[in-house]
Amino acid sequence: MVSRPATPRPPAPLLVFDGDCAACTRLAALAERRVTRASGSVVAAQWLDLGHYGLTTEQCEQALQFVDADGRTHAAQDAVAWLLLSSGPCWRPLGALMLLPGLRQLAGWGYRWVARNRSRLPGGTPACRHEAGKYGAGPAADGPGADRRKAHRIAACRAMVRSGTPRRWRPGRPG
Repeated sequence: MVSRPATPRPPAPLLVFDGDCAACTRLAALAERRVTRASGSVVAAQWLDLGHYGLTTEQCEQALQFVDADGRTHAAQDAVAWLLLSSGPCWRPLGALMLLPGLRQLAGWGYRWVARNRSRLPGGTPACRHEAGKYGAGPAADGPGADRRKAHRIAACRAMVRSGTPRRWRPGRPG
């Protein structure tokens, strides 16, 4: 449910994450289960036509993105704050706090630390390492078997689109 293909365009609010990163995928699944519920969609950047949302591949490689109901985009810690603001009433105060001066900078520091260390977090893999210009850069993306893994992801995507029923996609496992 987390990284299903967009058919044709999920409604805003929308959280866009790096679907090649196992840690990002797990955190997005957590956000979908605990935070968004019925108030929005959580979709991997690789499944979207980013241009429809005014996003670029480069923006999505650099940080988490959130598209609010008005179509405005927010990145990194601001994306997390706006996700919380657009969610249920119990999450809104935390989102508002994250946007306050001082706390916003602290949240930014925390976000950047997590982003730099996402390959070391529980569920993280070498594919979670970030290098500018590449999704899933690192030994797992470039090493032996990379073509086979890419072929599995493409086959899983095609099967989901053909069947019309979104399935949960997990890195390293076809459809």
